[in-house]
Amino acid sequence: MVRPLAEALRKSPLFFEPVPPPARTSAARAEERIVEVTRLVKEVSRLDAVDVPELVDENHEGRPFYRTADPRSYGRAVAERTGCEVVVNKVVAHLESGAALKRWAEETVREGLRHLVLVGGTSRYIPYPGPPVTEADRIVRPIVEGAGGLLGNIAIPFRAGEAHRMLAKTRAGARFFTTQLVFDSDPVVTMLREYDALCRRASIPPAAVLLSFGPLADEQDAEFVRWLGAEIPEVAERAILEGTDPNAVERSFDRAFQVWGATVEAARRDELAVPLGVNVEQISTRHFEPARTLLLAFAERLPEPEPSVI
Repeated sequence: MVRPLAEALRKSPLFFEPVPPPARTSAARAEERIVEVTRLVKEVSRLDAVDVPELVDENHEGRPFYRTADPRSYGRAVAERTGCEVVVNKVVAHLESGAALKRWAEETVREGLRHLVLVGGTSRYIPYPGPPVTEADRIVRPIVEGAGGLLGNIAIPFRAGEAHRMLAKTRAGARFFTTQLVFDSDPVVTMLREYDALCRRASIPPAAVLLSFGPLADEQDAEFVRWLGAEIPEVAERAILEGTDPNAVERSFDRAFQVWGATVEAARRDELAVPLGVNVEQISTRHFEPARTLLLAFAERLPEPEPSVI
C-alpha cells in the first residue's frame, strides 16, 4: 500500500537504504543495482521509502572523496520504475557555500526528487566550507516544502546533547531523523526521552525518528560500521560476532529485533509522542540478500498501514 510520506511518518514508517553504485562503475553494473532494488521494492508492499545515501571519505583536511556516484541519478531511476517515495541524502559540509546548497536543492527538486536528508561533516574540528546542518535546513526547507516534499537529518543517539540538536533542527524544518546504525537501546531511549521533553516544553510536534539496523557478518562489517560513525558496544559486538560466521548475520538480526522491541516498549511506557520507525541499511554490496531478509522481517513486525481517509 503506497501512502504519502507525511502520513507514513506518523505511524511506523519503514525505509530501505541500499548501497548505490560506486562513483566509477559500468552502466551495466549500475543497471543491475537498480533492477535488484526495484524487485525488492515491489516485493515489500509495506515499504514507505527508499533512502539513498551519499558515501564520502574525507582526508585529514576534510576534503571529500565520493565513494558513490551522484545518488540523485540512482534515486530517480528507482522512483521512476517503482513509484515508491525516494529520499536522497546530501553531505552539505562539502559544498562551497550556502548559495551552492540552494542551487543543488533547486536542481534536485526540478529532477522530481523532493524528499531530502541533509548530513554534516564527520569532524567538529574541521572548518568545512558548507553550512552547518541547522542552517542548511533553513536554506532548503522552503524549496523542499514548496515541492510538497519533506526534510530530514541524521540523529546520533550516543552523542552528548543530541536531543538539543534535534530540537534545533526540528525548528529549522526537519520532519524526520534516521539514526546511525544502532546496536543498543539505552542511548536511543535516553535521546528519545530528552527530545520528547524538549518538544513538549517548546510546544512543537516532534519529528519522526527511524532507527537504523543492518546485517553484520564479521569483523570487517564491524569496522566499516565504525567508519560510518556508529558505535557498537563491546557486549553487542561479542553477541553478534562470536561463533561461526554463517550464524553471525542471524545474531545481528536478533540484536536488531531486541533493540527495536526495547525502544518501542520504553516509548509506550513513558508515553512518548515521538513517532518511531525503522530504516534497514544494506551496509555493503555483499549484503543485499541479508538486508532483504531483515527488511521483510521488519515489514511483518511493524503495524500494517491504515487506509488513507479521503
